[in-house]
Amino acid sequence: MSKKLDKLLNQLINLHPKYIDLSLVRLSKLLKKLGNPHLDLPPVIHIAGTNGKGSTLNFIKNILIEENYKIHTYTSPHLEFFNERITLANNEIKTKKLLNALHYVQKINDKKPITFYEITTAVAFYLFAKEKADFLILETGLGGRLDATNIISKSLIDIITPIGLDHQDFLGNTILKITDEKLGIIKKTSVVIVAKQKKIVLNYIAKKLKNKKNEKIIYNKSYKIIERNNTQFKINYKNKIRIFKNPKLLGEHQIENASTAVATILKLNELGYSFTKNIINNGLIKTKWPGRLELGRLENIRVYLDGAHNIDGSMQLLKFFKNKKIKLWLIIGMLNNKDLFEYLKILKPILYGVVAISIPGEKNSFKPLEIIKVCKKLKINSFKKPSIDQANNFLVNQIKTNTILVSGSLYLVGKIRKNYL
Repeated sequence: MSKKLDKLLNQLINLHPKYIDLSLVRLSKLLKKLGNPHLDLPPVIHIAGTNGKGSTLNFIKNILIEENYKIHTYTSPHLEFFNERITLANNEIKTKKLLNALHYVQKINDKKPITFYEITTAVAFYLFAKEKADFLILETGLGGRLDATNIISKSLIDIITPIGLDHQDFLGNTILKITDEKLGIIKKTSVVIVAKQKKIVLNYIAKKLKNKKNEKIIYNKSYKIIERNNTQFKINYKNKIRIFKNPKLLGEHQIENASTAVATILKLNELGYSFTKNIINNGLIKTKWPGRLELGRLENIRVYLDGAHNIDGSMQLLKFFKNKKIKLWLIIGMLNNKDLFEYLKILKPILYGVVAISIPGEKNSFKPLEIIKVCKKLKINSFKKPSIDQANNFLVNQIKTNTILVSGSLYLVGKIRKNYL
């Protein structure tokens, strides 16, 4: 990322005293000044949920691209560079174009209070309206009902990926309150696709959607995985069996995310599009999603990089490594609004020990000593190191291990992954 872009993004953060302040009022006023670009978009696929949003989006995007469609996408947060958040007609936005759009929207905003996410979402909509595409895939940033992406008035398909406990300080302290917020993206005429959910969540969603006229495609009712092996998975979609190749992304949860993407594509076929099995397979196989069980190396040690930071994410990691019968050392840094105790408690069965570090440049991350205290409560062997380099040196020179997991925050993974690739 260029220094100019970095400087400008830091200026935009200071336009509002709070980093997060959920509301659509400020954004609505700014978009009106910009000519309401959010009302002039290609068909929208809107995705909300706690986990799996980015993977599901990328599977869908790559399948659509295989059929030669032009796709805009909007995701957050980014892993390493802000440009990753915006794809224009299949291409990650160039820094010069992004800078020009940011400067223009900043000028139109005229120093009015607005959060960083709101103004950058306004920039994305401004860009999406200016350049032609066949689809726009939007990933919510936080929640759904009051998420900045939910300023749009209509969508073709709304997808609800697995919902769990996260961001309780903004979305509510129960999983059902969080579910209410996620369901807020559903528009009157959209097709609703609901991914595999916990039973309590699925029952609640069914109750909330009962009186809505939307077509509902729900995991375990309209579609489900009925068989899987090391090379392929079998899906029942509306009582018809289809077989697809496994994606290259690691973890059983990625096959579940892929099944939701496949259900989306099969629904598009019902709407008049024509995606063949070969196109779908190629899109699944070509999908990459860095920082999610991404495999790297540190000398002769395998290093898995994963941005998981909530309870469901840690459970997926536990399942993955247990299935492979792998025990490992964990390098962890985590934002201090996350449930560190429960996260580590879940991972404990696969851990030899923990190396605690701070997330570089993140003042709101747990201090290494705070992580150590939690480890002591859980009786997990632990050490604190001031930096990722010292953590690596410690594991290479003093600890005999063949596997490391770096996890706890996508911000952490984004800032240190170059050490392992």
